[in-house]
Amino acid sequence: MSKVIAVTGAARGIGLATARALKAKGATVVIGDVDEAAVKEAAESLGVAGLVVDVTSRESFTAFLDEAERSAGPLDVLVNNAGIMPIGPVTDESDADARRCIDINVHGVMLGTKLALGRMLPRGKGHIVNIASLAGVTFTPGLALYSASKAAVVAFTEATRLEVQDRGVHVGAVLPTFTNTELVAGTRSPKGQRNREPEDIAAAVVELIGRPRPQTVVPRKLGRQVRIGALLPDRVKQSIARRYGLDKIFLEFDPEARKGYDARIRTAPE
Repeated sequence: MSKVIAVTGAARGIGLATARALKAKGATVVIGDVDEAAVKEAAESLGVAGLVVDVTSRESFTAFLDEAERSAGPLDVLVNNAGIMPIGPVTDESDADARRCIDINVHGVMLGTKLALGRMLPRGKGHIVNIASLAGVTFTPGLALYSASKAAVVAFTEATRLEVQDRGVHVGAVLPTFTNTELVAGTRSPKGQRNREPEDIAAAVVELIGRPRPQTVVPRKLGRQVRIGALLPDRVKQSIARRYGLDKIFLEFDPEARKGYDARIRTAPE
């Protein structure tokens, strides 16, 4: 894969795993994250360029892409991965949490997409991959804010894809299920299901870049279940959610186990 690829939110979790998988495929990878110490450490471990980027700032995001292209060449792919996940009852979500979640998860993806399109469309080629979530198409108590942000990413990605599809640039979304990163700290897995690993999501990103399509769900079988589930009556959907414990997972969590993550996402963009 002889492509120049930039990945945001890549100091840890899915972003880091994605950068590692892309480099293993032969891509020239540049990673970005707002956490300067963490992104430098991650970059050294991977042997790639690591830059500081605040995805909520046009100036910072532009500088990130400028430096990525200066050091590695014209950008072929941007993976908009940076995001945060506050959880809990909707009435407990502060206005500050809401603004921060939307600013990073939604505005950050929109900004990155626009800036990348500004470079790719004149060249007539390129690919933008936005990391969304199954939470953007299936809805769970205790996850209202995050679900709203990821639903926006799903809609924005699809509308943008349709707008530029005949101009040589691919735009697509990856929708992971529960994944073992800091985002799910203090929660439990749905009954009878196992969480995916960041490497599973990374593999889906690699596959999507190699074979562009509008959307991919991880694991793929859940995509079929979601489509079928959308046709079911509400009482049936709620009964299924109770069976798997989805009605309580993000309401009955361990706050102590999430303390470190919550403190970090409230003090700096991801």
